[in-house]
Amino acid sequence: MKHLLSIEELDAGQLNGLVVSAIQLKAERGNHSSQPLAGQTWAMIFTKSSTRTRVSFEVGVRELGGTIMFLSSNDIQLGRGEPIRDTARVLGRMIHGCIIRTFDQQDVVDFSEYGQIPTINALTDEEHPCQILADLLTVKEKLGTWVGKKVVFIGDGDNNMSRSWIWAAKHLGFELVVAAPASCMPPQEWMDKVNAPNVTLTSDAAAAVKGADVINTDVWLSMGQEGQAEKEALFGDYQVNSNLLSNAADGHIVLHCLPAYREKEITEEVLELHADTIFQQAENRLHAQKAVLAAVAG
Repeated sequence: MKHLLSIEELDAGQLNGLVVSAIQLKAERGNHSSQPLAGQTWAMIFTKSSTRTRVSFEVGVRELGGTIMFLSSNDIQLGRGEPIRDTARVLGRMIHGCIIRTFDQQDVVDFSEYGQIPTINALTDEEHPCQILADLLTVKEKLGTWVGKKVVFIGDGDNNMSRSWIWAAKHLGFELVVAAPASCMPPQEWMDKVNAPNVTLTSDAAAAVKGADVINTDVWLSMGQEGQAEKEALFGDYQVNSNLLSNAADGHIVLHCLPAYREKEITEEVLELHADTIFQQAENRLHAQKAVLAAVAG
């Protein structure tokens, strides 16, 4: 595993291995048995704003022995029109790895090809692989396993989180139901490509949540879509609230990748009731990403 570009490109063994590694790294935090990034300098190139991603990667690189530099697209030539392949060719000769948070998935793919150094997708419009690894770690900690569990994603069925969850279900075999307005579903040709019979799409949020062990949600409008009132208006029946959760399985957990817009995709009541899980999920970004860093550095 030289890069982490998408959940699509991983397999069940790699996903399980990363979660196991994250559990070990979390347990030994502050007393790591090895420093896989010792002597290495990593860069972060972000064209999207961030709290959890930036802090967790900066801390993670340092805790594994490396040094880190943050490169806003506004501060480097990439922001003035330099092609990503040229930036990659330059940085590939100077640093040991790169973490990229941007809009276009192809930028991450191109950087990995032309930079020839470990490259990590810290979020694109297509996928959010690091978040899904943190979510899987949280499910493992809270429920013991995802095997035999029913997982539900409620909200925009065609955003980076829902697509990453679909790929995770494809590889790991758990039941996944995506509940979204009909116009916010993944295209059928994309679902045909995934070919995951254990994934169901529905516009009935109440039916989706019935018997669910894990209920996920995300903001209704992804970064770059702010102000699309006509799209936001589609999600009135997809709020995660106490009434919706009344049909979930006993002992269910609620996940939100944050930031949360309370009283929109999730109510204040539900978020606070499940705050321990949601903020454990946020912390797990650090541990999951350290597992990724250790894997690609090796």
